Amino acid sequence: MKAKSIILFLAVIGIVGFYYNYSISSKSIEPEKCVFKTVFGEVELDSNFTYAPRENILSSVDEGLEWLKKAQHPDGGWGAGFHASQRQMNPHKVPVDPATTAMVAMALLRSGSTLDKGDYQKPLIKATDYLLKTIEKAKADGSKITELSGTQIQRKLGENIDIVMTTQFLTNLLETLDDKHPYYERVFHTVNKSVDIVQQTMDKEGKVRGAGWAGVLQSSFATNALETAESLGASVDKKVLKQSKSYQSSNYDPVSEKVETKDGAGIMLYSVSGSVRANAKEARKAKEVIKKAKKAGSLAENEKISYDNLVKAGITEDDALELETAYNIYESSKRKAQEKEVVSGFGNNGGEEFISYLQTGESLIINQDDSWHKWFDSVSANLLNIQNNDGSWNGHHCITSPVFCTATCIMILTVNNDIEQLVARGGDESDK
Repeated sequence: MKAKSIILFLAVIGIVGFYYNYSISSKSIEPEKCVFKTVFGEVELDSNFTYAPRENILSSVDEGLEWLKKAQHPDGGWGAGFHASQRQMNPHKVPVDPATTAMVAMALLRSGSTLDKGDYQKPLIKATDYLLKTIEKAKADGSKITELSGTQIQRKLGENIDIVMTTQFLTNLLETLDDKHPYYERVFHTVNKSVDIVQQTMDKEGKVRGAGWAGVLQSSFATNALETAESLGASVDKKVLKQSKSYQSSNYDPVSEKVETKDGAGIMLYSVSGSVRANAKEARKAKEVIKKAKKAGSLAENEKISYDNLVKAGITEDDALELETAYNIYESSKRKAQEKEVVSGFGNNGGEEFISYLQTGESLIINQDDSWHKWFDSVSANLLNIQNNDGSWNGHHCITSPVFCTATCIMILTVNNDIEQLVARGGDESDK
């Protein structure tokens, strides 16, 4: 695996070098734009926005992936174990659960494996089949998709986290499949069923019912899953999606910088990371509207993003108010989410902290925010420092599961692999 890490690292450097059309002796030459083709259409990226991971990060990821491969159960799933047995670190002495399996499957997918290729193709296929069967046999009335109760993930994130995480994985998987793929029809129909179940679990306030210790994170993942599913053509109730985003936004006041933590276990990090993620797409749209207006000459170059300027740019008053609010919440909450005292979360590392870091990083990329480089350097340095000798990670409170924590950490360290998909998710549907 070490040899593969070096080869992969050199390949990444080569690709990034190809996109960087720099002349070393001429600083005036601008780097070319990269155009990626995704299921959303063409996505334009400044090559400065990509960020090749260092060799030690690639090596760390390889070790984590190998540990996860060995931890897989014969039926294709993985488990986190029960809240009542948090000290159990042997992945084969805990039952399989859908939420943990979905998180590992997302990590395998982001690390470069697909249903057709990659070092972890076979584990991913087995996990996919396990999750598809789980949804296919599930009741469509919004009830739990597993008979397990009291798992670490359920107790800490919410009793409906299994359907939420599974939906998130299936939407991510659908992004990698064209409509001719043998799995496409099955995955697409299962996504629609799982989306419907997720929507039935949401209350009028916009949050997923049955919240756990840090239920705001369960609701945040549900918002992410619905947003991605809608972009892929799944049947999503726009009112439900809008309400779920409103709930996430309500947890943070950009003027007073007050964070509502009642659904986040009293921990600022959990609540504020959801606010960042929920507003990333609209914040980016606000930036793009103002940018186009400046290019067209209807706004001066020094004009800022504001309600008045958005209206001048041709946005309706209602939409201008919504975009300005989203932009202000995003900008303020992203700074709050990266403050040292907020990043510390509960005070030491747990699965909830790792999820919050992931939410913040993905939000920065969706909004094409260059500050994600600084975020990545800081978070990756911490993760490499706390990795176990066997290649795994585990939490020190609440979600201690080495399987769940390892998968989440790998998702963070390989986020560069999904830049084009994440940027595409933040684009305007009319452009896709």
